[in-house]
Amino acid sequence: MNTCFEKFGSSVRLTDGAGWYSPVYKAFLQPLRYKNKMYLEGTYTPIGRDNTGLYLYIGPASHDLMRLPDAARLLGSDGRQYVIQRAEEVRLSDKSFYYWAIVKEVSEVNL
Repeated sequence: MNTCFEKFGSSVRLTDGAGWYSPVYKAFLQPLRYKNKMYLEGTYTPIGRDNTGLYLYIGPASHDLMRLPDAARLLGSDGRQYVIQRAEEVRLSDKSFYYWAIVKEVSEVNL
């Protein structure tokens, strides 16, 4: 799975909001789409069309989003910041396989 992240993922890093930053790593980040696939409004971003500010994150097991404090942020290589709204661990044979999360883009104004 890590090979897929490295080959196809976007560069991101985590911060706890108190000065700690993770090293840059690769993860998947894409706009969370409506079930009916209606894209009548929204903003075009390099990773797709967005109209809610909500994104699906899938990242390597080596970066445990569930242990981060509420002030934690996901930082994109493009300068965007995301707050982690919900995160879960996906396990395979009693071993952490990857993490998925719903993240919301935030700006400096709403931090």
